[in-house]
Amino acid sequence: MEIAPRISVDKEVKFGKPVITGTRVPIDLVLGKLASGMSYEEVMAEYEITREDILAVLSYAAKTLSEEEIRAVG
Repeated sequence: MEIAPRISVDKEVKFGKPVITGTRVPIDLVLGKLASGMSYEEVMAEYEITREDILAVLSYAAKTLSEEEIRAVG
């Protein structure tokens, strides 16, 4: 099931974690690789994904974080 452009979930693929549609590449993996300093080109080559896939991952992460509520306790 597509939950965002180019982002899907399927309980049979990576235990239902969000992945790039048509792949088994989890979006948290892509985010982690970018955060560790890999370039778009390196991630694209290593996981056989496109620049548009990476941009979809970043867009999904930004949207998800913008909807998150943090409640301070204490």
